[in-house]
Amino acid sequence: MADLKFSIDEPESLGGTNAGANPVEYLLAALAGCINVVAHVVAKEMDFEIRDLQIELEGDLNPARFMGKSYAERAGYKEIRVNIKVDTDADAETLSKWLDAVEDRCPVSDTLSNGTPVKISLVLCHSSSCDGENYRHYTRITIQRLKRVLT
Repeated sequence: MADLKFSIDEPESLGGTNAGANPVEYLLAALAGCINVVAHVVAKEMDFEIRDLQIELEGDLNPARFMGKSYAERAGYKEIRVNIKVDTDADAETLSKWLDAVEDRCPVSDTLSNGTPVKISLVLCHSSSCDGENYRHYTRITIQRLKRVLT
């Protein structure tokens, strides 16, 4: 289990100080990081070299729902587009198989693409009663700084 620290913020236009990535930027970063790892693993298995790999992501997101101004559209990304630029010694046929394998084996892409249910629960804590010993954690993340946008 890793103890990680993240700085999470929002741009000033959304009430933050822009001192860290916002949660949806971390979502894109998680996808890019996962694609990067899987791409290198699969390339090694297929016995070709990746000299350089660049992953560019963008998505369509309307902050109106997040801000409570409109409920006409969903709060999350409507689409995420990923462009992978690779410098390699592999031929086009190998790269096509490689890309299929990367898409198939990336856990973050799979999670985003397949509508994984998210179950949010509330635990009311009083002082030291939420020490975590009674909770099962697969990954414990300590949020170092969380800027509240809406109060």
